[in-house]
Amino acid sequence: MGTLTRAGELFQIFRDGQARTRAELAEMTGLARSTVAARLDALTALGLIGPAGEALSSGGRPPSRVAFKPASAVILAADIGATHMLVGLTDLSGRLIDERRAGTDIAGGPEVVLDQMVELATQLLAASGRSSGELAGIGIGLPGPVEHSSGKPTNPPIMPGWDRFDVPGYIQGSFDTQVLVDNDVNIMALGERAAFWSEAQDLLFVKVATGIGSGVVCGGLLQRGADGTAGDLGHIRVPRGSGVFCRCGNEGCLEAIASGPAIARALSKAGLPAVDGEEVLSLVRAGNVQAIQAIRQAGRDVGDVLATCVSMLNPAVIVIGGSLAAAGEHLIAGVREVVYSRSLPLATSRLQIVQSRAAGEAGVLGASRMVSDHVLSAARIDAALNS
Repeated sequence: MGTLTRAGELFQIFRDGQARTRAELAEMTGLARSTVAARLDALTALGLIGPAGEALSSGGRPPSRVAFKPASAVILAADIGATHMLVGLTDLSGRLIDERRAGTDIAGGPEVVLDQMVELATQLLAASGRSSGELAGIGIGLPGPVEHSSGKPTNPPIMPGWDRFDVPGYIQGSFDTQVLVDNDVNIMALGERAAFWSEAQDLLFVKVATGIGSGVVCGGLLQRGADGTAGDLGHIRVPRGSGVFCRCGNEGCLEAIASGPAIARALSKAGLPAVDGEEVLSLVRAGNVQAIQAIRQAGRDVGDVLATCVSMLNPAVIVIGGSLAAAGEHLIAGVREVVYSRSLPLATSRLQIVQSRAAGEAGVLGASRMVSDHVLSAARIDAALNS
């Protein structure tokens, strides 16, 4: 691993949850045991690590082990969608302690929606017996483009009144802590990968719901792009969309023909009772052939765009999430049908196209991970020790 000179760097070893002895750490890092001991004392003083029992002894007194203490602080994580909100409370390792879910209307404006989030967050802290002073930070996902550096939405198409709104500043009016904001699909990608695909260095998370978008992980790092719009699959033009206008103002967007509302509109024209994605899913669960065929076709349309992404990015895993992923194999079969037939064999030889395992909790898990990666970074820990 090379010589580590800072306590913050040494701490990163502990984030896998494994307990270790000082001798093991010295061997791993190349540091002298006295240096390791000093670094561990500093991390212990911050409350980040603590005793974790004894290791097996080959003779004499058993060596003591130390490990990460993820319960030393908590994180509030919010996944805010167009029509729903899920707020979770996690420890520093991302373990979900409790959560609250509520319906919302993103078009109601930032103050109304964020006040609702703050109320749910306050309930979670009270129920868990934790105080706001124990917060390491708050992570929020929003259903539109976000300038991650400032936490401000940028021209979000379904979020009237949100453009350039200071989300972190507003939340900090209630909680005096670090607030990080990102696009909801980006945090879903983080959550899914952290929980189930930690070995995958290249992953796409695709959300198919009221809107369609993707989170792109390349080389183990989330790719946001120059302006935070990387992965915006929903507004890529697809052949079958000719003549269909999207809410963004363009013609032929994937979202205009394959999202939940788009499928519902198509089925309604065919005489079936469907006004939104949930009613489409109800028809699918009831075995309605037209609804199943419509979902399968939506999968093909998504696959049409993803085939290009596979050629460009060569991901190891494509995870399909969002509310329409609840249609299960009907949607994914359509995606696989096109991707595997249109992409080069070398790019698909090991490619997995799977349904989200984190499902509805991918967003809160990712929002928590976004915060923990920030507050537990080597630089932030060293800054805390030097303050």
